[in-house]
Amino acid sequence: MFIPKKLLIISATLSMFSSYANSQKLALEIDIPQLNVAEYHSPYVAVWLENKARKSTQIAVWYDVKMADNEGQEWLKDMRQWWRRGGRSLNLPYDGLTSATRGPGSYQISIDLDKDELKGLEPGDYKLRIEAAREVGGRELIEIPLTLPLDTSTLPIYKSGKSELGNISLNLQTND
Repeated sequence: MFIPKKLLIISATLSMFSSYANSQKLALEIDIPQLNVAEYHSPYVAVWLENKARKSTQIAVWYDVKMADNEGQEWLKDMRQWWRRGGRSLNLPYDGLTSATRGPGSYQISIDLDKDELKGLEPGDYKLRIEAAREVGGRELIEIPLTLPLDTSTLPIYKSGKSELGNISLNLQTND
């Protein structure tokens, strides 16, 4: 059977756009504000996705990974909600999940919904939770409601922290 070259090119192009559209990557942007305090310590930050039954899927944990004898792990329990929702059961440091704390600035986390641990999530309502705790500082928790499979028409989503976290945004990740 003969298939015209033009039809093959169109078919390949549509296939490429179809796979791109089905690949859902989110860009979570977290701002850590500059605080005018006498003693500043970078916050520990945890990001996880939680279903209605409070089962959590971990996305990121920022803490002091370079402290001697893994002492930085001792302070992870200060992120109380994260700790209770699965943080204490993690074997840290966990490759691809944990990294160092960050000072004031804007940081982006790529959330690939096609990764094994996220791809297998049941359809339904979830909360993307971002928690921060800082030594000689406060704690803050921000929740972003999500429904899976993801309805991209609900994006972008913006939230604002009041103390330990600044502006938070969730959007589709672009390939630039």
